[in-house]
Amino acid sequence: MALISVSNNALQNITAVPASVPSGALVLLSTQTASSSASLSFTSGIDSTYDSYVFKYINIHPQNDGVQFRFQTSTDGGSNYGVTNTSTYFIAYHNEAGTETDLTYITGSDQAQTTNDIALGSGDNANDSGIAGTLQIFNPSSTTYVKHWINRSINDPSSYAQDEFQAGYFNTTSAINAIRFQMASGNIDDGIIKMYGVK
Repeated sequence: MALISVSNNALQNITAVPASVPSGALVLLSTQTASSSASLSFTSGIDSTYDSYVFKYINIHPQNDGVQFRFQTSTDGGSNYGVTNTSTYFIAYHNEAGTETDLTYITGSDQAQTTNDIALGSGDNANDSGIAGTLQIFNPSSTTYVKHWINRSINDPSSYAQDEFQAGYFNTTSAINAIRFQMASGNIDDGIIKMYGVK
């Protein structure tokens, strides 16, 4: 491995960083906007270029009331979705009235070696409700290891602020090269999803 050096004597004097030094920056690769969409899928751009990919979903508004926002992945470019996965799911919540709080594990939304869609959060169809968060998938192009992922979202169904945490892995050594987002039922009425590569 070659050593990388800079010629300046102090950090405050550095004017440029060598191109080979990883910056940790997010590189925007694709943006999709829902408009009464059955699903939003990213079927290109997920490859070995980046070690991890970040999906930021913003103001996801469901058509139906009280439904989960979910995702699944594909190993064949989006022809089929349903990679075997295992996941965990817990939330912290507080209601608008200030009368109810909790930190709890959600047993009905985790996965144990299933091919089901994975819940990222839930929302109502009122205009004062929605879902936003960040999903990160690590090394999806590996053909040696399983594919780990983590998610954190904020949801506000029925006058609650819900801070939701999910993590898991896709139990495959095939490269994952596509991802699909959709509601448990009905369309995604509105919202934006951005895909980033992580340098």
